[in-house]
Amino acid sequence: MARLVECVPNFSEGRRAEVIEAILAEIKSVEGVMLLDKEMDKDHNRAVISFVGGPQKAKTAAFKAIARAAQLIDMDQHKGEHPRMGATDVVPFVPISGVTMDECITLARELGKEVGEKLGIPVYLYESAATRPDRVNLADVRKGEYEGIKKEIETNPDRKPDYGPSKLPKAGATAIGARMPLIAFNVYLGTRDVSIARKIAKAIRFSTGGYRYVKALGFEIKERGLVQVSMNLVNYKETPIYRVFETIKREAERHSVPVISSEIVGLTPLEALVDVSDFYLKFENFKKGQVLEEKLLTFAGKQRSELSDFMDEVAAGTPVPGGGSVAAASGASGASLVSMVCRLTIGKKKYQEFEEELKKVLEESEKLRQELKELIIKDGESFTRVLDSLKLPQNTPEEQTRRLVAIQEAYKEAALVPLRTMEKSLEVLKLSRIVVEKGNVNTLSDAGASALMAKGALEGALLNVKINLKSIEDQTFASELKNKSEFILSESQRLKQEIDTLLQEKL
Repeated sequence: MARLVECVPNFSEGRRAEVIEAILAEIKSVEGVMLLDKEMDKDHNRAVISFVGGPQKAKTAAFKAIARAAQLIDMDQHKGEHPRMGATDVVPFVPISGVTMDECITLARELGKEVGEKLGIPVYLYESAATRPDRVNLADVRKGEYEGIKKEIETNPDRKPDYGPSKLPKAGATAIGARMPLIAFNVYLGTRDVSIARKIAKAIRFSTGGYRYVKALGFEIKERGLVQVSMNLVNYKETPIYRVFETIKREAERHSVPVISSEIVGLTPLEALVDVSDFYLKFENFKKGQVLEEKLLTFAGKQRSELSDFMDEVAAGTPVPGGGSVAAASGASGASLVSMVCRLTIGKKKYQEFEEELKKVLEESEKLRQELKELIIKDGESFTRVLDSLKLPQNTPEEQTRRLVAIQEAYKEAALVPLRTMEKSLEVLKLSRIVVEKGNVNTLSDAGASALMAKGALEGALLNVKINLKSIEDQTFASELKNKSEFILSESQRLKQEIDTLLQEKL
């Protein structure tokens, strides 16, 4: 599974296309990053960009974009309908594939530190990355907007940023965070009376008694002679689009105002639109898998080489994914070969006596394959925790103690994960022994390769166990893991010898 993070930076520029193109050029310059969408709004004077890439590549692209925006956008000159506080107003990281929310939080904090120190831009962490409860909600962070923050940041302790100076440059301040996918949804009303849009926004947003996962404001769209209820739906599963839209329609009717149209800004999950279709068309038992394009994309995804994506990540020169993840991938490959041999043997008359046994082997190999695929991710996560623990503050004795405890716990987990890879790989090796002996003779080389992959996985994981044990102070824990790993290694050597003997006899 490719490790992908979506980044959706919002820039305070929606009128000068050349400025946004210059920022986009910075994003596109990072190899391995793909631009997904660009939206510019003249009334809001704001652009929303969406791109996707590996975690570190996404962070690099975001930093380059922030740096370019700081050069090109002067917040002293900026005017627009949408609340804003910086040239790069907000930068959320969204986990998409093979990446956890914790990793996105780490990315946000790493980027925030870099922006604060290298660019001199105040950074506030928000949503899941927030360090304070009063900064979880972006609206609270951005309260007063650029002008208000500029007046208070130097004197009000509550305005002190998480990173960077307590002084606002012309690039303003930036909110950087981590969140789940968000839907930017706007509804246009057939009136010039902006007070109606604001009343409806107040009725539906959570902060004033509305829906739990809705943020909403009312704006006048002068160019169109309309008003707009502009929303962020931060959890479309709990508060779906159709529920919000129906409420807006009812509220608009109370004011004798028609709903003219609605729009989605940027990208949206397919599931959210399927839910809308399901509601209005009253489907029975409709599933996302019935969407033709979804089936085609699933097929295309299977045709793409996930292994190639994974190898690109390994070769990228970042600590994660590393040897432990590669070891787990090798074990998963071994399990895949066992499954292949089983499927090419089951149903053949010549091997009928082994059919029931091989069906059980197939079931077990598929389970192990999935478990080892999960360990690819878990190994990266465990090492990321080690890196995070090493970055913890140590300014006071209490912080030093917390840091040391966190480091030790992280190293223990970093040793336990490859130990689990060893255990699962040993199980794959046992299955390899069976398919070498009883599988279709035409797949003998594949059965033998499964044993090689499993043994390599086991030994690669052992190296990761050993290197982490060196940093663990709990000698009882370390001794126990050392004994377990040595036993697994011994068992694997015995099994591999049996397999080699069988292969020599049959080849």
